[in-house]
Amino acid sequence: MLRKTLLLLAGVLVLHTATQAQILKKASGLLKSGGTSTGTGSVTENEAGMGIKEALEKGVQAGIAALNKQNGFFGNEAYKVLLPPDALKAEKTLRGIGLGGEVDKAILQINRAAEQAVGFASPIFVNAIKSMTITDALNLLKGGQRSATDFFQNKTTESLKSAFSPVVDSALNNTAATKYYSTLVTKYNGLPTTFNKINPDLKGYVTEKAVKALFDQIAKEELAIRQNPAARSTELLKKVFGNVKI
Repeated sequence: MLRKTLLLLAGVLVLHTATQAQILKKASGLLKSGGTSTGTGSVTENEAGMGIKEALEKGVQAGIAALNKQNGFFGNEAYKVLLPPDALKAEKTLRGIGLGGEVDKAILQINRAAEQAVGFASPIFVNAIKSMTITDALNLLKGGQRSATDFFQNKTTESLKSAFSPVVDSALNNTAATKYYSTLVTKYNGLPTTFNKINPDLKGYVTEKAVKALFDQIAKEELAIRQNPAARSTELLKKVFGNVKI
C-alpha cells in the first residue's frame, strides 16, 4: 500500500513539473516573439497595431478611389451634396421663379468640388492614422465591426476638418461652385419677400459632407477586412485579422 502511494505521489510530481515546464516554455516563447495574450495568437503587439493602421489606410484609399471621380458624389444618392439646409427654402423659391437651371448648376458644381477635394485627402488622413498609439490599435483590434473607424472618426474629425477645409475651399473656387452658389444666394436675399437671409459660405458645409463620406467608405473597408478573408490584400492583414475571432 505504501509503495502504491509513493508511486502515485511521484507521478503527480512528474506531471506537475512537466506542466510547469510547458507553461514556462510557452511564456518564454511569447516574450521572445513579442506576442500578446489578447487572443491574437502569434501576432505581436506591433503587428496588431500596424494591422489596424493598415486597415484604416486601405479604407482611406478605397474611399478616395470611390469618391474622387466624376459622379463620385453627384451620381451617388448616398453622398450627393444638396444645398445646405438653410438654403432649401431658397431653392424652392428660386425654382418657382424660373431659376431652376441655375440651382441645378450650383448643385452640380458643389458636388464636382467635393469630388475634386477628396483627391487631396490621403496625406491628411494617413498622417492622422499614424498618430494612433499601439495601445489604441490593440484595443480596437477585437472591438466591433467598425470600432477602428468609429474611434478614428471620434478622435480626429475636428482636426481633419480644419486640415481639409482649405482643400475644399480651393475646389469650390476651381469648379466655380462658390460663384454659382453666391449668385443664387444674392438673388434670393434680394427678393422683396425674403426676410431670413441665407449664408453664402459653402466651405464648412461641403467639408463636413466630404469627410463624412470618406469615413463611411473607411467603415465599409474595415468591415470587409474583418469579415472577408479575400479583402485582406497584404500578408500583415491576413496574419492580424486571420487570428482575431470576431
